[in-house]
Amino acid sequence: MYGEAKSALVKLNPEKNTIKIYSYKTIVENVEDPDKEISLNEARLIKKSFKLGDIVQTEESTKEFGRIAAQTAKQVVMQKLKEMERQNALNELSEKEDELLTTIVKRIDNGTVYVQISNTHTEGVMLPSDQIPGEKFNVGDRVKVYVKKIRDSFKGTQIQVTRSNIGFVRKLFELEIPEVANGDIIIKNIARDPGNRTKVAVYTQKQNLDPIGTCVGFHGQRIDTIVSELNGEKIDLIEYTEDPLEYIARALSPAKVISVETNESLKASRVIVPDDKLSLAIGKNGQNVRLAARLTGWKIEVKSESAVNQAIQKEPEYELTELSDDSFESLGDLEELEELDPSDDEN
Repeated sequence: MYGEAKSALVKLNPEKNTIKIYSYKTIVENVEDPDKEISLNEARLIKKSFKLGDIVQTEESTKEFGRIAAQTAKQVVMQKLKEMERQNALNELSEKEDELLTTIVKRIDNGTVYVQISNTHTEGVMLPSDQIPGEKFNVGDRVKVYVKKIRDSFKGTQIQVTRSNIGFVRKLFELEIPEVANGDIIIKNIARDPGNRTKVAVYTQKQNLDPIGTCVGFHGQRIDTIVSELNGEKIDLIEYTEDPLEYIARALSPAKVISVETNESLKASRVIVPDDKLSLAIGKNGQNVRLAARLTGWKIEVKSESAVNQAIQKEPEYELTELSDDSFESLGDLEELEELDPSDDEN
């Protein structure tokens, strides 16, 4: 309104719903910014008791504010309020990153699902790649999601949620299995092909606790609840062990393994399975062996028992044959050969 960069001070009176606006300047010895600073001599013309560092206030009449000034003030206040609301929401939701939330489907646009985060004005975005293949959603459905990332953009706070992440499976185990939540059973690793199969390696340091049976639950109730939430995705529970040979063999479940050989330097292994279990060990499109490799961190080559036996039989066998003197006719006289000096390079 005044065209000056004055420092402003606003005092509110909530009881009367009134405001008072003051412009103020700081008393300095040498004035460098006339809009915000005033010399000691000028200040003492207003009040003799002023000293360096004091603030000189002048009340501005709000009655002189025009429509444009009032509208500008309103826009600034509304903008600041929205920024504070957004920041508060971001601070609240940042604590929920890597957590499991129950949301409501708000809308669906070109395969992208927008969900309403409970007790907030913020929505989560679930891209097609973050959905379990084959899942169908309708507006109003209650859906569990895993908060993958929270970021603040010019459009507001955007929350990326997922159901295809391995973190989603981990949080489901913590939700449905108290022993996992309290740390009695530890999830060592998870390998997942969303919508098809997941392998979960679990172990415990408690001798009287069966990690596999505990995760399965009475009549399979616990694991069935998780499978149902994963839209029927198969789950293989693997008991983790420090022995890589045993760990690799278990990771190829449900196939049975005859033997395992490993190469520590190459981090590679060769697994031999019965002929009738070869397809089961490899899985559809190599899925089972691929997940086992990701779970264990080892390269895995699967061979059938018959293929290994055939390879051994096909190895060339060498026989020693006693040669007659006639065999050396093409090389010259035998006596001449005996006279050759083996240390002579020309010979």
